[in-house]
Amino acid sequence: MTEPVETLAARPKSVGARVRRTEDPRLLAGQGRYVDDLAPPRLLHVAFRRSDMSHARIRGLDLEAARGAPGVVAVVAAADLEGLAKPLVAASRMASYHGTPLRPLAEGKVRFVGEPVVAVAAESRYLAEDALELVDIDFEPLGTVIDPEAAAAGDAPLLHEEIGTNVLVERRFRRGEPEAAFAAAAHRVGGSFRFRRKSPGAIENRACLAEWDAGRGALTLHSASGIPGIVRDALSEALDLPGHRLRVVAPDVGGSFGGKGSLYPEEILVSLLARRLGRPIKWTSDRLEDLTATSQAFDEIVEAEMALDAEGRVLALRAEVLGDTGAYSIYPWTAGLEPVQVVGFLPGPYRIEHYEAHVRAVATSKAPTGPYRGVGRPAAVFATERLMDLAARKLGLDPKEIRLRNFVRPEDFPYKIGSGIVWDRSGFTECLEAACARAGYPALREKQRQARAEGRWFGIGLASYAELTGIGSKISVAPGMPINTGTETAVVRIDSTGGITAAVGIASHGQGLETTLAQVVADELGARLEDIRIVQGDSDAVPNATGTYASRGAVLAGGAAILASRVVREKLLRAAGHLLEAAEADLEARDGRVTVAGTDRSMSFREIARAVYSEIGRIPHDKREELEATRLYDPYYGTTSSATHVATLEIDPETYRVTLGAYLVAEDCGRIINPMIVDGQVHGGVAQGVGAALYEEVVYDADGQNLTASLVDYLIPSAPEVPPMTVLHVEGELPATLGGFRGMGEGGTIGAPAAIANALSDALAPLGIGIDELPATPERLFRLIERAQQRQDNQSTGEER
Repeated sequence: MTEPVETLAARPKSVGARVRRTEDPRLLAGQGRYVDDLAPPRLLHVAFRRSDMSHARIRGLDLEAARGAPGVVAVVAAADLEGLAKPLVAASRMASYHGTPLRPLAEGKVRFVGEPVVAVAAESRYLAEDALELVDIDFEPLGTVIDPEAAAAGDAPLLHEEIGTNVLVERRFRRGEPEAAFAAAAHRVGGSFRFRRKSPGAIENRACLAEWDAGRGALTLHSASGIPGIVRDALSEALDLPGHRLRVVAPDVGGSFGGKGSLYPEEILVSLLARRLGRPIKWTSDRLEDLTATSQAFDEIVEAEMALDAEGRVLALRAEVLGDTGAYSIYPWTAGLEPVQVVGFLPGPYRIEHYEAHVRAVATSKAPTGPYRGVGRPAAVFATERLMDLAARKLGLDPKEIRLRNFVRPEDFPYKIGSGIVWDRSGFTECLEAACARAGYPALREKQRQARAEGRWFGIGLASYAELTGIGSKISVAPGMPINTGTETAVVRIDSTGGITAAVGIASHGQGLETTLAQVVADELGARLEDIRIVQGDSDAVPNATGTYASRGAVLAGGAAILASRVVREKLLRAAGHLLEAAEADLEARDGRVTVAGTDRSMSFREIARAVYSEIGRIPHDKREELEATRLYDPYYGTTSSATHVATLEIDPETYRVTLGAYLVAEDCGRIINPMIVDGQVHGGVAQGVGAALYEEVVYDADGQNLTASLVDYLIPSAPEVPPMTVLHVEGELPATLGGFRGMGEGGTIGAPAAIANALSDALAPLGIGIDELPATPERLFRLIERAQQRQDNQSTGEER
C-alpha cells in the first residue's frame, strides 16, 4: 500500500504549541506508578552482598548461616545458578574488540567494589539485609588495576585473563595527510585534557520486579529502565524464553541520564529467582548501591593537537584518547561506546581536512562506564573547544571570530568529518551569531575589561558543537551490536468508542514524551489532544520495541507515529466519505470531527468508529477497514543538531568558588514540537553540565575503594548553583526527516562543560592559566592559581636581581 500524501491544510496545529505536559498531574500529585510502588502478593525482597575488594579471587563462600536466618527463602551465589542463564556478551564488529561476559553474580573473582557476589531473597528487605551480615566470603586479593594508563601497560595485572589484555577496544581514524599538514602549519596548539568520572545520579535509583506465571510459563519484569525492549530481547536469549512469554515494562521512571540505558546483572538475577522460587522478586537499589554499581560516565584522557594557517583556519587535528571503561564491557553498548565516540566527534562543527586519532578503551577495577547524557561528546567538545580558544589567544583573535572562520559553511552541507560522520544542514553559524547577539557579546567584553581593571577574575566562555541525533540504521549497524537502534515502530488505532491509542517502542524517563507524541498524532489525525493515549515503556506495545537513548524519541518515534497516523487518517476519511456521502477530497478532520467543507454536515470520530465497528451495514462490507495501522520508520543516517553556549562567571579570590552569571544557549533542533518541553530539556542539560564542569567526580583510591559513595561526598549542583538561562531556538532548514524534527535532549550537557572551562580559562588568562581538567573544583583552582602566582613571583624576583 502506498503511503498517503501529507495534507495539512486547514488542520489545527498542536506541534509548536507550549502544551502543558499531560503526565505531570499524576506525577505531581504523587499518583505515579514506579517499580517500588508495586507489591504483588507473596512478594520477596532481594538484597546483595557486594564485593568490598576491587580485584580478588573468591576462594570460598559460607552461606549456611544466612540460609538459616529468619525470613530468608533463598541465598544464592554463582554456583547455585549454574546452567540457568546463558552469559551475555556485547557483540561488535570492531577489529580490536574484546567482549566480557555479563553474569547475574560474580563467578570466580571480583573486578570492582560493588560487584554483586551473593543474593538473599527474604520476606522483607530488612531481613535480607540482616542475613547478608552472616555471609562469609574468603577473598584472595589480586593486583590493583586502578590507573588507566598503568592498566594499558603490558605488565599490568589482568582483569580478564582469558582476553590477555586490559585494552578492550582499540581503533584508529584517519583522513587526509595530517603529518604534511602539521609540517606546513603556521601555528600549532595542543594540550592534555582530562574529563573525570561521573555518576548519573537519577532521583529514582534502579529497581526491578520479576513475576513468573507458572501456568503460562511466562515472565514479566517491571524495571526502572529506559530500554525495556532491549532488556526483553537480552533476557530472551539469556533465559531461553521466546519473546511472547517474556514481557518487560518500564512504568513511570524517575530519570535515567543514561544510567538506566543498559542491561544489569540485577535484572537477570531477579528474573532467575522468580522462575526458580515461583514468587515475585523485587530489588530496589539504595543510594550507596547506585553510586557504586550503576554504570558511570566519561573518564577520558585526550591528548590533542591542532594545526592552523596564518589566518587561523584549522588545517589538521590529531588526538590520542584513553578511556577508562571500568571492569566490564557494558551490555549491549560495548566498552567502545564512550571513548570511540570521543574520537568520532572531536572534529566538531569545523572544516578540518586532515584528521588522525587513536583510541583505546581500558578495563580498570571500577564500575563499568556506560551511556550517559551526551555520550563521548562532552569530552570531545571540551578538548576541541579548548583548542579553539588556545588558538584564538595565540593568534590574537576573538574566540567568536576563530569559530566563524572554521565552521562548516551552509554551502558545504552535507559534510563528512574526519571520523566519517556526516553532518546534514544545521545552524552552526546561525546559533553562534544568535547567541552572541542576545548575550550582548561586545558589552560582555567591555564588562570584562572593567572587571580586570578592578582586579576581579571575570570570564566569558563560548562553546559550539554538533551531534548526531535520531540516528538511523546506517549508523547504528556499523558497530555490529546485537540490536537494531536505527528504526522505530508505531501502532496507531481508533477503537470502537473513538478513543485513540498510539503505541511506540520508546520509554520515557522524564522527557515528556507522552505529551509531545500526542501532539504529533493529534496534528496528523486532526484529533483532540485529550482523546489520545500514548503507550510506551512496554516491550509488548509494538513488534520491535527498543527504548529511549541517543536523542531518538522525537525523531524516530515521532516519524513512525506520523506514518501510522497518516494511514489511519486516510481510512477514517474513506469511512466518513461513505457515511457523509461526500468525496474524500472535500472532507476536513479537525478537533475530533470530520466535516464536509463548506457545509454543516459532520461526524465525530466516535460516531465514525461506531459505524465502522458496530453498526453493520452502514459501510459496504468490502469497504470496511479497521482504523488501525502499524508503520516502521528509519531515518537511515539520522540528523544533525547543533548549538552554541555562552557562559559568564566570576571566581572568588578568597574561596575560589565559581559563581555563574547569565547563561545563554542558542540551539537548532529543527521543528520544535513543544517549546516549553525543549526549554526544560535545555535547562536540565545545562544543570547537569554545570555539575560535570564544577562539582561532580567519582573518586577511587589506590585500592579501588569508591570515596564518593554518598551524596555527602558526591556533589551534585542544587538550585542556587544553576545559573539563570536564556534559550534561543534556531529552527534551521528542516532536515530530511519526517516532521523536520531533530533530537535535543543531550545538548545542554554537551556544551556546558566546555563553555564553563573556556570561561574559567578566560577569567584566569592574566595569570597564564588554562583549564585542562574537569571538574574545576575549588581545590583544583586553588592549586592552579597558587602555582601561577608562584611563577609570577619567581619571575618578578628574577627581574629584580
